[in-house]
Amino acid sequence: MEDRMQTIQSRKNKKVQIGVIPGHYATNHSHVNYYVAMTAIKTGLKMAKEAAAELGSTYTNTHVDTIICLEGTEILGAFLAEYLSQGGINAGADISVITPELNAVNQMIFRDNTQKKIWGKQVLLLISSASTGKSIGRAIDCLQYYNGKLVAIGAIFSAIKESEGIEVHALFTDEDLPHYENYLANECPMCKQGKKVDALVNSFGYSKL
Repeated sequence: MEDRMQTIQSRKNKKVQIGVIPGHYATNHSHVNYYVAMTAIKTGLKMAKEAAAELGSTYTNTHVDTIICLEGTEILGAFLAEYLSQGGINAGADISVITPELNAVNQMIFRDNTQKKIWGKQVLLLISSASTGKSIGRAIDCLQYYNGKLVAIGAIFSAIKESEGIEVHALFTDEDLPHYENYLANECPMCKQGKKVDALVNSFGYSKL
């Protein structure tokens, strides 16, 4: 698979990059025709810091108390908190960066010691990839339960423009991927054409079949 990888640079900052591999992939929610490799942004200090600055420039006038990190975006979230605290409306603020726990039935929960970081707070939700919006929807339900106020949604890659009336600001969108498509599993044309699934993908990466 890796020999088919193409590198895509951010339109605003060429130092921020993702890799894309065309093929037939199954996620938890859909089938897609690209695997989007975001490992460098999620794990590399230099690129995560560049990506945080690019994303953070969108939120200089948005009051943020807490950043909730989904799908391995903690490093990006920490740099984003640092960037926001250096200027704008959040200058000097001590922004919390937390990650929800998944319980036995795959619901997002927060323990008593972290709930105070959400209750009545202005929350920025950070996610690695949003192809259908279902993960964002689940996170929004969780926030409502803990009385957090969602004020912003950020993503490394997103194929959706908004969720619950809030715009999704992404470093990369489906417009950066030529002919990007995602389908419900039972409506996938690649399956109907008899094309094998190349790999199972989730926020941790991929497993070839």
